[in-house]
Formats: sequence, structure tokens, C-alpha cells
Amino acid sequence: MKDRTIIIGAGPAGLAAAGQLRHAGLSFEMIEQTDKIASTWHQHYDRLHLHTVKSRSSLPYQDFPDHYPQYISKKQLIDYYEDYAKRLGLTPHFNTRVTSVAKTKEGWKIICADDKTFETENVIIATGLNRIPKIPSWKGQDLFRGDMSHASSYKNSSPYLKKKVLVVGMGNTGAEIALDLAEADVDVSISVRSDLVIVPRDFLGRPIQLTAEKLAKLPFGLGDRIGKLAPKISFGNLDKYGLTLSKMSPTKLRLKHGKTPTIDLGTIEKIKEGKIKIYKEIQELEENSIRFVDSKINQFDSIILATGYHAQIDSFLGKDNACLDDKGEPQTKLGRDKAKGLYFIGYEKFTLGGILGTLKDDAALIVNDLKKG
Repeated sequence: MKDRTIIIGAGPAGLAAAGQLRHAGLSFEMIEQTDKIASTWHQHYDRLHLHTVKSRSSLPYQDFPDHYPQYISKKQLIDYYEDYAKRLGLTPHFNTRVTSVAKTKEGWKIICADDKTFETENVIIATGLNRIPKIPSWKGQDLFRGDMSHASSYKNSSPYLKKKVLVVGMGNTGAEIALDLAEADVDVSISVRSDLVIVPRDFLGRPIQLTAEKLAKLPFGLGDRIGKLAPKISFGNLDKYGLTLSKMSPTKLRLKHGKTPTIDLGTIEKIKEGKIKIYKEIQELEENSIRFVDSKINQFDSIILATGYHAQIDSFLGKDNACLDDKGEPQTKLGRDKAKGLYFIGYEKFTLGGILGTLKDDAALIVNDLKKG
């Protein structure tokens, strides 16, 4: 076998695994379907900054530069990832898309779209949760004459100037894209399907992430109760703006349901100013207008779908792989029995620190397991 371990994906998760493997002196190769290190970050919208603090977001054995701000920009993050790969001497097989990962008697066989194959003892899958855009469908969708695109293709407000835009979804991406449009004086609205779990990025002069970590350690559910106060104090009653704060705490949303609360960067203020309007869930599309579930109808030129992603690992692992749940997402980090030698990194949703904050520990966990043989 050419190498003991193959890493699929050269994003932050793959880089973290590579950093731990290199530090441990273990051989490996990397496969990347694009021509870039951390390609997904290259594709994100221009204004993006990390919502997590820099002290909780770096890769193994290389802190962020001291001059980087608390919340790191997209460009700074890309520079950091590219420098990390250069320092490690990483040379992934670029433009190599994996189509099949199958168990063999000796380990695993990886088949790629260009018929290139790899045989290895271990496979570390690091392709990420945000792999394939989720595209919803509504009655009359084919009739709509405006443009419709997924948030993954949004860069900045320029194409939307003088247009009437509806952003579908008020998670972190939808809220920030709507804010970006509002700051450019675009006529923008958000379609919100359910009660909102939203927190300020900073509360009382301190990052909410660090506060949440401390609150999570309090006994008797005190952290949850205190955590619910931050949105109420920061935002007040949002009912009159068409938004309802969920009774669920941000901690419970993350730890019980694996979902991230929306971290507000100024979207709520724009809503209160009337610069961003709120609508209910979409019921039906017409040629130039949208009907919502509360029977309101309005015309829009563009729809931006901030509706999330599918991991879709089952497209190359197979739908019957025991490591995957019914959503096609990993339900383990270390494969066992028939899946021995199969590892997953970058899929942890049940943590307060965000996925980037899990990579160091998960990479170390995988490497320790590899050392056991």
C-alpha cells in the first residue's frame, strides 16, 4: 500500500488531520476535488468573518498571527490555511473527485472520477457538512420569472442593487446576507419559518461564545436560564417586527439538536429600523410574486436561498454504511468492526465552540487511534 492513510478533503478539517499526522510522523496523502486549499472558504461571501473567537478556531500546532483580530476575516483565514499547508509541505491530489470508498480485505479502496484509485489501510473523511446546497421546492416554482440562487453563490450586494430581494432563512448565513444587502440600501426581506434562537455576537463587552462556555459549566440548569436573558436584554420584544424568540436556550439548541443559534451582527437593528422586512414561510410562487402562509403576497425580483447544505457522504460511501445516520451524516468519529480504518472529522454539531473548535481534539483522537493499529 502506497500510504497508510488517505485524507479526503483539504479544508480546515483535512488540514487539522494532516497537521496531527505530520506531527506524529505518520505517512499520508490528501485528495481534494477542487484546485485549492480550503476551497469552500474561497467561495464564501466577501464580508464573512468567523463568528467564533480566534483562540478557539486555530489548527493544531499553529496559532493565528498576533495581529489577527478577535473575529478573523475570510481573507485572513484563507491566508492562514494556505500558509499552514505550505509549512506542512502538503501537496494534495487536486482536481480529484472521489466517487467510491469501499472496504477491501486489506483496508479501503478509493475510486475517483478520473479512474485514479488509491488503496490504503485508513481513510479520514473531511469533506464537511456544507458540501451540497439544499434547494427547497414550492408550488409554482417553475413559474417564477425572477432569479433564484443559493446563498453559496452570493458574494456581495452588487448584483442586487435596485432589486427587491427575498432571503429565505434566518440562520447565520441568511441573517448576514440580509444585513449586507440592507447596508447597501437594497430593498430586502427575510422569510422566517419558525421561532428564532438568536444571540448577540458580543454581550456586555465579551464574546458570547466565551460566556456560553462558562455558563455551560453551571449546575442545575442555571446556565440555560441565564443564557436566555442575553437575547431578551439585547433585543427586547421582537413580536411587533414579525419575529418570535424561541423558548429554547441556545445551549439546548446546540447540545440537544445539533443546530447553531443565529449570531446577530446587526441584522436585528436593521429590522427594527425597517431596513429589513420579515415575512412568514413561503407557500407558493407566481410569475413575479410570492404568497406566504399567512396569505400575504408581495413582488420580488430575486430570491436567495439561505437554506443550508447536505453533507451527502453517502454518495461515495453508500447509503447502507453503518457509520452514517438517516441524513447521510456521520454518527461516529472512529469506524469500528466492518468500518475499521474509517474516520470522520469536521462533522461535530453538538458543541458550543463551533466545528472549527473541535478540529484539534478530533484530529488528536483519530491519530491516537491510528497509533494503536
